[in-house]
Amino acid sequence: MRRGVALTLAVGAFLAMTMHWVAKSQNVFERLVMPGPLVEGHAKLEKDCFQCHVPFERKSQSNSCSACHKEIAADRLAHKGFHGRQADAAKQECRYCHTDHKGRGADIMQLDRETFEHALTNFALNGAHASVRCDKCHAQTAKFRAAPGLCFDCHKTNDPHKGRLGQKCDGCHNEVAWKRTKTFDHSKTKFPLEGAHKTVGCSICHAGERYSGVATACVGCHQIQDVHGGRYGPKCDTCHDQARWKTVRFNHDKTTFPLRGGHVKVKCDACHGGSLTEKLATTCVSCHKKDDAHKGQLGTRCEQCHQDTAWRKTAAFDHDLTRFPLIGRHAIVPCEECHRSASFKDAAVACAGCHKDTHHVGRLGPNCALCHNPNGWTRWRFDHDRQTKYPLTGAHRTLDCHACHTAKNVAKIALPTDCYGCHRSDDVHQGSFGHSCERCHTTESFKRGARVQ
Repeated sequence: MRRGVALTLAVGAFLAMTMHWVAKSQNVFERLVMPGPLVEGHAKLEKDCFQCHVPFERKSQSNSCSACHKEIAADRLAHKGFHGRQADAAKQECRYCHTDHKGRGADIMQLDRETFEHALTNFALNGAHASVRCDKCHAQTAKFRAAPGLCFDCHKTNDPHKGRLGQKCDGCHNEVAWKRTKTFDHSKTKFPLEGAHKTVGCSICHAGERYSGVATACVGCHQIQDVHGGRYGPKCDTCHDQARWKTVRFNHDKTTFPLRGGHVKVKCDACHGGSLTEKLATTCVSCHKKDDAHKGQLGTRCEQCHQDTAWRKTAAFDHDLTRFPLIGRHAIVPCEECHRSASFKDAAVACAGCHKDTHHVGRLGPNCALCHNPNGWTRWRFDHDRQTKYPLTGAHRTLDCHACHTAKNVAKIALPTDCYGCHRSDDVHQGSFGHSCERCHTTESFKRGARVQ
């Protein structure tokens, strides 16, 4: 039993010594055939050549490189980056450009900064980037591929927007000059710029450089300029357009009250004192009642005399439909001659209302039309025989009216019809023969007596 254990231990010790000797001899062999030390970055691989080399398979060496340099391997497969775009780098073995075993400080990258074609990378140098020094983007302690590729990565500290506009700087800026912005195509937004909006500075609408959540309704920007005080609601585009704010394009003819004449120039507020949706009356008196000089005496149908071209310009009024048709010379008399006030109905219809009786002084009563007519004041005609109960005969025919009608301003004519009523002062008989003068006298001549029966 003891002999078996001792034998096992002896065999184990022998195998351990053998393996140690083989490993030591291999390390010595590799050191003897190794062309030279590896670069500093590969130094840890010198103890195991098989990390990079496959016995008798030189072409498999690139696979070993790719196993460590996975990012470059991915670029070659995807045809991206320098190793995926540069024709030689994408196909040939890695060792043709990056030969190692040249010492710790050897440069196996073989990068010529002066002739390196940056266009083959994922970030072509355009505009102002072409003159930027390499170390401005590529830190000395970082891999070249680790350099940032977005505007915001480098220019974050120079962002005057403080990140409010996001990180897609190329939406407005270009590589020629950072301060020279590109023409932003506002037509691709929810609010295409039209009319006067095209010349408005961005900051006028985008205060504080706020570009999201900006109101697109007119009232969102122009509320403080709303001369209507919000009475007409928020739909400004119903009347206004973007070409010019003060130009109103509302077509009132499509409403129940088309604008004609003087109404065309009337301001909206003159009629619409409240909301636009408020229904307004369309009769003249509903707006012009306070301007009614007639005080309502002529009713509410103003359009019978007036027209909307001009309020003071009256239409052709048919006076014959009134209680005083215009006849003769009355037809050419200006309205103001009879209608001294705007209350037309208070105009007198009696002659004396307009024609002061300076000749008769009221001796013949107030009814001038008994003698006179509107064809001419001096063209009077009165038939005493037919129009009165006292026909004129004899010398009475030549008498002036005032000879009998002596009382002034009488309301009703009431004269005596007997001789004695007028000729009492002429009675030489002193009334002794009574009052029936016609028994002796005639109207031909008072002094010539009639034959006494």
